[in-house]
Amino acid sequence: MGLRPVKAVLQVDSIDELLMNRLWNTFIENFYNSISDHAFDGDSDRGFICKLIWTEFFGKRIDLIPSMGSGRVFADGVLDHIEDWFFNQAIWYEIYDFIEEISKIEVHSNSNCGFTEKCNRAFKKELSGYRIINGTVAQITTEEEIISIEEALDSSDEFKTTKTHLTTALKLLSDKQSPDYRNSIKESISAVEAFCRIIAKDDKASFATALAIIEKKHQLHSSLKQAYIKIYGYTSDANGIRHPLLDDGLTLEFEDAKFMLVSCSSFINYLKTKLKL
Repeated sequence: MGLRPVKAVLQVDSIDELLMNRLWNTFIENFYNSISDHAFDGDSDRGFICKLIWTEFFGKRIDLIPSMGSGRVFADGVLDHIEDWFFNQAIWYEIYDFIEEISKIEVHSNSNCGFTEKCNRAFKKELSGYRIINGTVAQITTEEEIISIEEALDSSDEFKTTKTHLTTALKLLSDKQSPDYRNSIKESISAVEAFCRIIAKDDKASFATALAIIEKKHQLHSSLKQAYIKIYGYTSDANGIRHPLLDDGLTLEFEDAKFMLVSCSSFINYLKTKLKL
């Protein structure tokens, strides 16, 4: 009825109150409360996690952490500090850094408490331009793009180098303070290059040679091959990404790096399906 404004613009360089509240509620309900606070000998699991956040994320002195008379970490005291920082001190991108850190802790601790999944739901509900992908809070705006990147990252050990390049590209793209779009593009196309060399079984083959081998052995459409050779050329010519550029006038934006990451991920997924890898 027009009585309440409808969200129509993605939150990219800010976090509104509703999103902050949803993220905080997710942290409490799907992370903090799900970790055991029962201590038998030394700190509880919750105490250990709070110590990790206190020292590694906030970089604070361990002897200043809230503690009980027994010497164990006073988890709720640490929580009070986190809450004050979260709502009264943190800059928007620092909140995303915190969410990213908790997501990584969830993965490494195998707690599987639903934190990452619920955060992504909150991002979607409140029209945030970010999602958590592979433990990184990344500025990706559509679910299709997220799925494409995640599928490309889900590779066997045989394609470890490809995954490394894609992970690096995602991190460089997603740095909220100083993103490196130029090197993100380099890493994206390097992922395709590495993938093709593995399929061609020639780790010294040029990109064009590797694609030619794949075209011959696996019936890759020649037009598609030429398209990716041209994309590779965009990153490698005299004014391209792979040369040290100082005054070429080429300005790379988020959209350029995102296009390359999504396109390269899609091409890798296409080849994996076609070759049934």
